[in-house]
Amino acid sequence: MKGIPKYITISKEIIQKISSGEFQPGDKIPSENELIEIYSISNTTARKSLLEVELQGWAKRIKGKGTFVLNRFEDKHLTRVLGSFNAVKESFTDKLIKEGFTPKNVILEKTILDDGISSNINNRHYIMEGPVLKIHKLRYADETLLKDETKYISMVHCPKINVLDLDSRPLISIYQEKYNLKLINVERTLGNTIFSPREPNNYFENEVPTAIFILDGAIFCDNGKIVEIEQSYYRGDKYKFAITTKPELIKSKVKLKSL
Repeated sequence: MKGIPKYITISKEIIQKISSGEFQPGDKIPSENELIEIYSISNTTARKSLLEVELQGWAKRIKGKGTFVLNRFEDKHLTRVLGSFNAVKESFTDKLIKEGFTPKNVILEKTILDDGISSNINNRHYIMEGPVLKIHKLRYADETLLKDETKYISMVHCPKINVLDLDSRPLISIYQEKYNLKLINVERTLGNTIFSPREPNNYFENEVPTAIFILDGAIFCDNGKIVEIEQSYYRGDKYKFAITTKPELIKSKVKLKSL
């Protein structure tokens, strides 16, 4: 009796890591070259291993980018990371595509505020001098509204950004590559509220009172100035937020307490 093919064994190991949560929806699983190095296998075996994971419905290959874990949660909730600068480097649209959703954006407002804006984040009051580009859009996944997003972008740091295509790549990439900005920090606060079905400015079309996450955030340049402020609403029954921190930050806090 012949043994189990190597590609089946490898695909089962990858699926086990997905089902255990080691690989989360939207995560990139090892590439063909990485599998070849890890398991000392041929190109053909590596390719068949990834194809088997995809055929089993656990992942999806995106041409030119890799193979990504699909969202298989029954309620189709999305997990997003707070406290990680890398977490904001990927666009909302790209994340949804990698998880197997079809994204759609509806722009409600795109205007220039000559006087700028102010916002409270982490109990601090911040002012962004004008002109400021305001973009208010609704973010959908498979025709379900997930996020009511409003972003304010400094046109002092990003001149003429209002004429650029802002959906083709992450805004952070535009800040860094187009405007050569050095971004050093992201601050965010997360609160919650209840949206009633007939509440003014409620775009979620919920039929019963629904929990909503409120996110306020700001992205800072190396000169301490703010390049972006975000004020957004997330549908509470579709989102979970994870929080990350660095061990060195914990150690530094312990040292301060001991002084």
